[in-house]
Amino acid sequence: MDAKQLYALYQQHPKVTTDSRNCPEGSIFIALKGASFNGNKFAKAALDKGCSYAIVDEAEYAEAGNNRFILVDNALVAYKELAREHRRNIDIPVIGITGTNGKTTSKELISAVLAEKYKVHHTLGNFNNDIGVPRTLLEMTSDDEIAVIEMGASHPKDIEKLVTYVEPTCGLITNVGRAHLQGFGSFEGVKNTKGELYDYLKAHNALLFLNESNPDLVEMAEQREFERVITYGQDNTADVKGEVVSCAPLLKFSWQATQSLGTEQVVSAVYEVQSNLIGAYNLDNMLAAITIGLHFGVEPQKICHALESYVPSNNRSQLTETKDNKLIVDAYNANPSSMKAAIENFRLMDIKNKMAILGDMRELGDVTAEEHQRVVDELIASGLENVWLVGEEFGKTNCSFRKFADIEEVKAAIAAQKPIDHYILIKGSNGIKLFELPELL
Repeated sequence: MDAKQLYALYQQHPKVTTDSRNCPEGSIFIALKGASFNGNKFAKAALDKGCSYAIVDEAEYAEAGNNRFILVDNALVAYKELAREHRRNIDIPVIGITGTNGKTTSKELISAVLAEKYKVHHTLGNFNNDIGVPRTLLEMTSDDEIAVIEMGASHPKDIEKLVTYVEPTCGLITNVGRAHLQGFGSFEGVKNTKGELYDYLKAHNALLFLNESNPDLVEMAEQREFERVITYGQDNTADVKGEVVSCAPLLKFSWQATQSLGTEQVVSAVYEVQSNLIGAYNLDNMLAAITIGLHFGVEPQKICHALESYVPSNNRSQLTETKDNKLIVDAYNANPSSMKAAIENFRLMDIKNKMAILGDMRELGDVTAEEHQRVVDELIASGLENVWLVGEEFGKTNCSFRKFADIEEVKAAIAAQKPIDHYILIKGSNGIKLFELPELL
């Protein structure tokens, strides 16, 4: 079957599963494969559990004469092509988002703002890869009025592949930084890959939302000579500009929009927002949500309401208060760019009894040692003294901070002498498992 034939089948059975443990009655099972699993082996079980059809790509698992098995060349490609056909069948604005840091938070904020006016479909969690994006697209319905789709990347051409079936009508890159360097090879590799979203938008004369205060993004946009751009940032020339009012420790900021109408400029009132997010670095994410909300006609007061009501719950820029401490939890992931921003923001916070628990950064390749030492140097320069470093790479750095081989050693130290009455920054790559610490602190 080609993509259109598969889509005709999907329209009769509009539920797809890739998990043989979850087989809704009448759904279509797609046999995906990975390094440690082969979905083809579970195709028959999926049919027995309630699926109407099973798409497989290994002939030995397609029972001869049983038309409920559909044999394709590559099940993952079929999955993505099916998702693209469905996306094309739902004619709504689709906002594409990528970036090194902040893309999930931005996606959540943009969705919250747009939900003040529209029925919004958006990426759940961080399902932003080759498997998660098709899943997100296939879950769109005719009731949805706008979509916000997050796209992640860890290797060159990842975004190029994703945009070909997301087909965004507009989009933004949150930022570009030093992450997944093992996969990208260099910072230029990061910029080139994230810039694949810009390439698609430019080729289709789509609208770009641009952070004018980010020199790398401005340079990337200028290289492509965009004609349709709406800007945001902390510069006075931005269409939507904002500035930090305070971070003590939650971000409070003001914003104002300037819109050119012919030869006149209409300047909005100044609005102030008290957010529930930690970090001045989240101002850009907030401004992106405001800019997109305004473009799609959400009233300023409703935008402010959405941003003030948003409470993070995904270990990103999250303030957690326990009976003993106040925790700044950013333990989902870490890379040199986000680590630097977190340390700088922590330094600027007008709070007492600061402590940091930082875990190794993963996927940095040949620059692993250099980047971990750079973080340590930034910690020293920031004046932070009470610092715990967790993991093998931080263990190799040159510093006098307290070091731990792994999370279990940290737990033992907390059990022996628990910190009390501190503001504690917790940040590291997910694999270090610092997310297990809040309940102990």
